[in-house]
Amino acid sequence: MGTPDVLLVERAEHIETWTLNLPDSRNPISDGTMVDAICAQVDVVNGDDDVRAVILTGAGSAFSAGGNVHDMAGRAGMFGGNPYRLSEGYRHGIQRIPRALCHCEVPVIAAVNGPAVGAGCDLTLMCDLRIASRRAFFAESFVSLGIIPGDGGAWLLTKAIGPARAAEMALTGDRVDAETALRWGLVNEVVDPEALMDAAVALARRVTKNPPHSVRMAKRLLRESMHQSLESLLEMSAAMQALAHHTDDHREALSAFLDKRPGSYTGN
Repeated sequence: MGTPDVLLVERAEHIETWTLNLPDSRNPISDGTMVDAICAQVDVVNGDDDVRAVILTGAGSAFSAGGNVHDMAGRAGMFGGNPYRLSEGYRHGIQRIPRALCHCEVPVIAAVNGPAVGAGCDLTLMCDLRIASRRAFFAESFVSLGIIPGDGGAWLLTKAIGPARAAEMALTGDRVDAETALRWGLVNEVVDPEALMDAAVALARRVTKNPPHSVRMAKRLLRESMHQSLESLLEMSAAMQALAHHTDDHREALSAFLDKRPGSYTGN
């Protein structure tokens, strides 16, 4: 599909799996090549009705170490230049990822296979659903390096687990293990490492069994609910609902329900 090797893409049964593929450096996402690859693949998915869910995971032992610390130390890449240039590096670099994933039209499931640190932790929060291996841990570790979440992490983390827990993670930089993450609502499920991808695919299939247009619209409404008023969301819901009622898949869903059989959906 033209995606650079830093992001491996596979497709099966309406599900794409994206694998961050820089295992030797623990899958950093601050490099422009990785940013470009993720954003480009979001565009591919948004234009392809055959894709109905995405699973995002990491190659090797880590999910993602976030920013490349060696580049930070060397003032290289997006971390170079004067304060203005560095600020622009964030805006036109790593900040493109939360914007892209927010506008990804299909649900994205993070299959967190190992440590998710700094921007890697925030990357899991940019996804809609999260399943963690028992080997995973999460750390909003920016303060430990004398910096702050430059990728929207303060907003994402507060939305995910509430202000008190978010403050605990962001102000201490401490690790949160997978079981604690489950208890705090940071992840949906914790499984043994060897069961991680099977669990992620099973969750994806629970999504993709539904009419794809309704899943895409439901995701849009969930995202909009984070900042819209109830009145605004009701108006948007009314407009989307009118469209949904006039789809072939809605009629098929009704027939399948009445016939007590699985539906067969085309996206029309």
